[in-house]
Amino acid sequence: MKLYYSPFACSLADHIALEEAGASFEREAVDLETKRTASGRDFRTVSAKGYVPALVLDSGETLTENVAVLDWIASQYPAVAVAGPLGRTRVLEVLSYISSEIHRSFKPMWHPGRDDEKAGARATLAAQFELIAHGLKTDYLFGDRPSVADCYLYVMLLWAARFHVPVPASLNALRNRMDARPAVRVAMTDEGLL
Repeated sequence: MKLYYSPFACSLADHIALEEAGASFEREAVDLETKRTASGRDFRTVSAKGYVPALVLDSGETLTENVAVLDWIASQYPAVAVAGPLGRTRVLEVLSYISSEIHRSFKPMWHPGRDDEKAGARATLAAQFELIAHGLKTDYLFGDRPSVADCYLYVMLLWAARFHVPVPASLNALRNRMDARPAVRVAMTDEGLL
């Protein structure tokens, strides 16, 4: 299988999850402005959406969208899944919130815009991170080891640091725990972020 990613984009969550799972996979960077892969291919022939992540399975099928890709990874690799009768549902619940609320709220930060829009986004994000932190009772979202949801949350926490969004101390501690994980270090190194 092959993961198409762009450094520091949300696809970093999928990269980390695959590393954390011990999966064997290829990776190829995508320039999101030119829509070209590192090998020179038109990325839109991989994913018509033109944005990452895209995970091409060994069957040749392509998965896109972080929630779908991370759910597939968790379904194939129990090391990054959450067990129990509601495990998958709870992970999807958190992934959906991260995707539809937190990730979306960062949009003004990535584009030139008015300072008041960015200040409003920071306030919204701070409240969203507080909500996530309120449910954090262990080292990670669902126990003593990270799941695919922690991988996505970690990327959002990196973005929060980049854009000076305040986050609760418990989420800073989670980010520090993730920083120290070998899988995170490998993915970050692969993407040129370390």
